[in-house]
Amino acid sequence: MNLLTFWNCISILCLLLAFFFYSHTYPSTLSLMAEQSSKSIYDFTVKDIRGNDVSLNDYSGKVILIVNVASQCGLTQTNYKELNVLYDKYKNQGFEILAFPCNQFAGQEPGNNEEIQEVVCTRFKAEFPIFDKVEVNGKNAAPLYKFLKEQKGGIFGDGIKWNFTKFLVNKEGKVVERYAPTTSPLKIEKDIEKLLQS
Repeated sequence: MNLLTFWNCISILCLLLAFFFYSHTYPSTLSLMAEQSSKSIYDFTVKDIRGNDVSLNDYSGKVILIVNVASQCGLTQTNYKELNVLYDKYKNQGFEILAFPCNQFAGQEPGNNEEIQEVVCTRFKAEFPIFDKVEVNGKNAAPLYKFLKEQKGGIFGDGIKWNFTKFLVNKEGKVVERYAPTTSPLKIEKDIEKLLQS
């Protein structure tokens, strides 16, 4: 019986020591997590399609849909068509779409920024802002996309799986939802309306 009590005391002592060392070794990790959770998309500056710096703080107070786009994808026609419908319907109510061209998926956005802008504005009639071509995965992923993926991971890991992955951001700049490339923009409409009314 005494032997059992002795080992219980040793076990409790080991747990207390482990907790003590953990709490003194990892406070920076905990504060880093708190710092990351307080971040919003408004903390980022990106380049527009012409190469000019744009602070995402300019979109403060708006509901935002961030999309990685491509001009030569099988999802391109329907996504641009439906994104245009959403933008036309809600742009005067505080809704914004931010499109980031990306060539990481089967080379489906091969043009330079000038060519991309021409295609997007003339062929797809997009009126929402188009930004500089970025990478969304890997070591060269744009900082904004690293942040978006940290905030809302995917079903099979955090990486962006294909063109037209969508992130919905509330008026405070927090990522509230992530949608798969195959999710129709019009199926997101109710979520957009809820955030606009909040």
